Amino acid sequence: MRLRPLRLAAHVELVSLLVMLANLATAHLKPVSSLMGPTHGCAYLFVVIATWRLTSATTTAKTVAVIPGIGGLLALRRLHPADTIDQHT
Repeated sequence: MRLRPLRLAAHVELVSLLVMLANLATAHLKPVSSLMGPTHGCAYLFVVIATWRLTSATTTAKTVAVIPGIGGLLALRRLHPADTIDQHT
């Protein structure tokens, strides 16, 4: 299975969380919260479901995928090295 969508969702999950936390610590603009909240939630769910659907994912990879923010990146690191290479076919 190609992991590019999982990799993209993991990065979106992390960046959206960082934007939400920065917004909370600074101006706390409601439009930013309204946009980043659902974005982070969708990316988080995508990461968890995509990781759990991988047959090559270990129990550890599936477990760390549920950690909000960094779980997707941690799960990608736990996957077998041969599975993390995207094939351009």
